[in-house]
Amino acid sequence: MFTRTFSKTDDIESGSTEPLYPAMTESPELRWSFIRKIYSIVAIQLILTVIVGAFVVSYHPIVTFLTTTRGGFACYIIIIITPFITLCPLSCYYQRHPVNYVLLSIFTVALAFAVGMTCAFTSGKVILEAVILTAVVVVSLTLFTFWAAKRGYDFNFLGPFLFGALMVLIVFSFIQIFFPLGKMSVMIYAGLSAIVFCGYIVYDTDNIIKRYTYDEYIWAAVALYLDIINLFINLLTILRAVDN
Repeated sequence: MFTRTFSKTDDIESGSTEPLYPAMTESPELRWSFIRKIYSIVAIQLILTVIVGAFVVSYHPIVTFLTTTRGGFACYIIIIITPFITLCPLSCYYQRHPVNYVLLSIFTVALAFAVGMTCAFTSGKVILEAVILTAVVVVSLTLFTFWAAKRGYDFNFLGPFLFGALMVLIVFSFIQIFFPLGKMSVMIYAGLSAIVFCGYIVYDTDNIIKRYTYDEYIWAAVALYLDIINLFINLLTILRAVDN
């Protein structure tokens, strides 16, 4: 576990002194402070995603430009790949303030724009249903993981299985480009993807509780944010297919 020691005079946010899991060797107050920091960042990311997504959906000229013109399509491609490109410098500067927050903001806005474009072709009722389902699942899995960690359960073993499942989903998504699936196949694919990202929410939450070091808060926030967004997109895909 973490070997860094802290003096009692450190400026620590108030928090529970009860260990988060059995045999915890670090300070519970420091870990709770770290956890609150991560969830605060994720909350801001989600709020920013809602704002950007709502703007894209409500301002129709943006969607029209991106989907009906060559220049717009090029811009759309750039927007799609920007989050992945941003992760490269973020991996180098995630500990350097304020560069890490600037890169995180660019990553979040670009991904939020892509989410907004997806929602632009979906009815408001379906979007609301997907939001409610995502919120319920995320809160439930988060509470479960904290409860399970408290009782000594460990979910680190899920890492290899989830990574393998994610690779299958990525490769299969590329195959769909050349061999499009039918409506039922899309629903099955989205359903399996949603299950995988439910597993990732548990896995990443467990890592936040036990394994992420204190200077890895940006990576922890990015991981959890991506889990939530991917879960939302897949639930949206399922509900949209059912609604049609």
